[in-house]
Amino acid sequence: MLLNQAQKIQRDSYKPDIIIGIARGGIVPSRILADLLETKDFTIIAIEYYLGIAHTKQEPILKQSLNVPIADKKVLLVDDVSDEGKSLQLAKKHIEEQGAKEVKIATIYSKPRTITKPDYYEKETSNWIVFPWEAKETINKIIQKTDDKHAINQPLSKLVKAGFSKKLGDTLLNDARRKR
Repeated sequence: MLLNQAQKIQRDSYKPDIIIGIARGGIVPSRILADLLETKDFTIIAIEYYLGIAHTKQEPILKQSLNVPIADKKVLLVDDVSDEGKSLQLAKKHIEEQGAKEVKIATIYSKPRTITKPDYYEKETSNWIVFPWEAKETINKIIQKTDDKHAINQPLSKLVKAGFSKKLGDTLLNDARRKR
């Protein structure tokens, strides 16, 4: 997916001076895009918004601002998904306030209800997405919600139906149960 996205960005003749990933979900895709686009300058900002599966704070909070100068630079802002778009909106505003010349947004997924439509994205979906880099965290959040085995299996089976690896889910679920 990210190779295809890098090719779209290149076809668009957008050559960012720096790539900024939104921690935590945007760290992995932003690092991969930095490599594929051969963009040496790379940094992150941290925004806190999600508390659990489909559960957010009222508004996103900037937890770690930029630590490098970006005045007059072309920026590619990267996250894994533009869900509601509030985190991307806050991040873009912060970057613009730091004097960026141009800011374009790239995500893997975009949701139809987002208020911040990415310039580049691979797929649009309304489904909840679990990325490989957050699999264990997601299983732990499901377990925290209940002790009932059947109640745990229901959200896990929905994730499997959406493409989550059943083997990985079962392994992480068993691991988490052993630790309890």
